[in-house]
Amino acid sequence: MRGSRFRWLLPTYLGLGLAYLFMPVLLVIMFSFNDLRGRFNVRWQGFTFDHWLDPFRVPAIPRALGPSLTIAFLSALVSTVLGTLIALALVRYRFRGKAATNVSLFMPMATPEVVMGSSLLALFVAVQAATGFVTILIAHILFNISYAVATVRARIAGYERDLEEAAMDLYADEWQTFRRVTLPMIMPGVFAAFLLGFALSFDDFVISNFTAGSVQTFPLYVWGAARRGIPPQVNVWGTVVFLVTVTVMLLYLRWQRRSALKRA
Repeated sequence: MRGSRFRWLLPTYLGLGLAYLFMPVLLVIMFSFNDLRGRFNVRWQGFTFDHWLDPFRVPAIPRALGPSLTIAFLSALVSTVLGTLIALALVRYRFRGKAATNVSLFMPMATPEVVMGSSLLALFVAVQAATGFVTILIAHILFNISYAVATVRARIAGYERDLEEAAMDLYADEWQTFRRVTLPMIMPGVFAAFLLGFALSFDDFVISNFTAGSVQTFPLYVWGAARRGIPPQVNVWGTVVFLVTVTVMLLYLRWQRRSALKRA
C-alpha cells in the first residue's frame, strides 16, 4: 500500500466519501438559485437571484423559522449545560448507579424516534399538558442531552488534570479552577455539543410532529409543503442556516487556534 501505485487510493476514497456527504447540501444550495417554472423545485430550469432577493415571499416560512430557531437555540443551550455537568460527574467521580446512568443516557440515542415521540405524547397527555412550544422544547432537550454528554465526555477524557492541580496549588478554589482552567480546556467539546444539539433540534421532524400541537416548525412546514410543491425560499433559508452555522464554527476554530498560539 505504500507504493506509488496506491498513493491515489486513500485521497480518492476520502474525496468520494466527502462528495457523498455534501452532495445533498450542494443540491439545496444549487436549487435555491433555480428559476422555477411550476410547483415542484426538482428540475433545473435556469439561474436566478430572485428567490434570494425576496426570501419572505412565502409568509409561512418565517413564521415556521421563528419557533424552530428559538427551540433549537434553547434546547442546545440547556442540554449542553446539563450534558457538560453530567459528563464531568461520569468521568471524574465514582458513585453508586454509575453503570446504570451510562446505559440510561444512551437509551435516547438508540431508541427509534417514532417510539420516543409517541411515548412523550402519551406522557404529556397523561399529565394533561397542552402540546405546543414548551413540549417541543422539553422533548428536544431530552434527546439532545445524550449527544451533549457523549461529545463533552470525549473531550474531558482526553486531557490530564495536572493544570487543575497546579491551579489549586496556587490557591485557586474549585470555582476559579473550573472557570479559568477546566472550562477553557473542554470548551471545544462544549461548543461542538452546542452546535450538534442546535443542528439536531432544528432538523427534527418525527418527535416534533408528535409534540408540536398547533405549533409549526420549519421541518413540519417543509413536510406539509412537499405535497403541493416546496417553494425555492425553503432552499434559500436552509442555505442561510447552513452557511451561518459553518461560519460560526470556522470563526471559533480560528479564534481557538490564535488563542493557543498566544499561550504558546
